[in-house]
Amino acid sequence: EVQLVESGGGLVQAGGSLRLSCATSGFTFDDYLIGWFRQAPGKEREGVACISASEGHTYYKDSVKGRFIISKDNAKRMLFLQMNNLKPEDSAVYYCAPRCLDETDYDHWGQGTRVTVSS
Repeated sequence: EVQLVESGGGLVQAGGSLRLSCATSGFTFDDYLIGWFRQAPGKEREGVACISASEGHTYYKDSVKGRFIISKDNAKRMLFLQMNNLKPEDSAVYYCAPRCLDETDYDHWGQGTRVTVSS
């Protein structure tokens, strides 16, 4: 059974930083692209960043390029998202999944971790 457990969210002022973590189980972590997604109230879920399975190539939504950094630890089956220079429009519930950017169709979303950025 696939399990995805996100953590690290919180309340931060604009310009601040947070580091999100995602613990995974139930699938072969090394075999998949894996990414971060977010959903703000009243909006559809959107892809934020993802990282390739073997070579660690990274891909970002345009609005977070230069501010967010995705990384992973294959041995620990963990995914991370370092978020810097946060903006109020980054406020959302953040999720991880073995998908990338536009691939928001997925059946095993975790509970997510909420990020709130105050202006």
